[in-house]
Amino acid sequence: MSAALLEMRGIDKSFGAVQALEDVSLTLRSGEIHALMGENGAGKSTLIKVLTGVHGRDGGSITCDGRAISPRSPKEAEAHGISTVYQEVNLIPTLSVAENILLGRQPKKLSVIQWGAMRRQAARALDRLGLKLDVTRELRSCSIALQQMVAIARALDVQARLLILDEPTSSLDEEECAALFAVLRRLRGEGLAIVFVTHFLDQVYAVTDRITVLRNGGFVGEFETAQLPRLELIGKMLGREVKDETNAPAPASIVHRSSSPFLETKALARRGAMQPIDLQIAAGEVVGLAGLLGSGRTETARMIFGADRPDSGEIRVQGEAVNLSSPREAIRHGLAFCSEDRKAEGIIPNLSVRENLILALQASRGPARLLPRVEQWQIADHYIRLLDIKTPGPETPIRQLSGGNQQKVLLARWLALQPKLIILDEPTRGIDVGAKAEIEKLVASLREKGLAVLFISSELEEVVRMSQRVVVLRDRRKVGELAGGEVNEHTIMHLLAKHEAGPMTKDE
Repeated sequence: MSAALLEMRGIDKSFGAVQALEDVSLTLRSGEIHALMGENGAGKSTLIKVLTGVHGRDGGSITCDGRAISPRSPKEAEAHGISTVYQEVNLIPTLSVAENILLGRQPKKLSVIQWGAMRRQAARALDRLGLKLDVTRELRSCSIALQQMVAIARALDVQARLLILDEPTSSLDEEECAALFAVLRRLRGEGLAIVFVTHFLDQVYAVTDRITVLRNGGFVGEFETAQLPRLELIGKMLGREVKDETNAPAPASIVHRSSSPFLETKALARRGAMQPIDLQIAAGEVVGLAGLLGSGRTETARMIFGADRPDSGEIRVQGEAVNLSSPREAIRHGLAFCSEDRKAEGIIPNLSVRENLILALQASRGPARLLPRVEQWQIADHYIRLLDIKTPGPETPIRQLSGGNQQKVLLARWLALQPKLIILDEPTRGIDVGAKAEIEKLVASLREKGLAVLFISSELEEVVRMSQRVVVLRDRRKVGELAGGEVNEHTIMHLLAKHEAGPMTKDE
């Protein structure tokens, strides 16, 4: 075991009353690929930002080669040999590959850029990754995978000793991931320390040496990848223990479906987002989508609702193939969608409860057929009473309501359209226990009234409690489907941990 290149010990970080990190540790060694794992809110991004000087820490220490360091900016972190490649490629698409690699560090003579020297240096940076690429080519002409490689080449060209990759494979297919992993193994062989922030289990076991797990801003532990079973890793990320019953029967062997589903997808897929998925949802049924962060839950929902166009497959509504090319088309066919991002994609904070509530209904009518103000008030009053929305009145700005009541307004917005299927993506995230129970009760009542519901939640117990059937997703593909007595946390976690051989196998 090599000596530690960098150590973070007892790191604390809070934002106002929110404790984002508490007593978190991370040890990184040269010649090692180290996975940083955790669900939403675990603290991964905050820890990386503390390490790279984006955020100052409230407590704890950082040492590099045994010397204390305190980066106050990403540039200071780079001076210590710490370089980061973010999930969204942070380069300039209209510049050449060479210009992007050496942006801000162009070789000059008497303040004049030496273009030949710049191209040669960029080519050497790519050669280190085993890439032969025309460095005069515009970056935007390159695939996302090549742009990712250019970003890595840029990060390494500042004499990095520690490379941080934040979700580098989120937009890559399997072949592109395999090519990236070949580069990472090559860099590991050169003695580079690599932090691999990801939520894809198969990739963690394919390429990493050690794993640090965070949960709710706290440090769970550091483990050797080869010694940590998948089921145990999932349990540590979710805060649960599940016994590995190797003799247990294979789950999801028999699935009971409605003979006439309201909505059906066949081999629906989107490159870099979701592998082909078959799904059925019947009227009066709640179908849960279960999976870890990055499993493809939201991606599936957005394809069904027309927010993202699938590359292949088909959608049938009441047995008829339909082209849901936009949310407007989905709404026309009786679909509704409550996004997981309530603040960015749901509420309009400066508008009133009434205005937020009637928004979808008004949009469906078009600008020429405005809802009369009296009818708006009647609709708002009806749903405020029906859903027990706690508000001083319909004209109260929605920003003044609690998170749970904002969520009820969003549900009311879609119910006002009288949909036949509603997609609920994390409908109880960020709300208190009482409001959560009320929303779960509302979903159950909608099912009893014959509404089809696609229910997405990161809380497994909530998915189990709400769903008649559960489709289990892992690493952007469907890995199983459960019904009846099979719907329980234990079986879902076993499906999440189930290993299937693929192109990215661990190289020993």
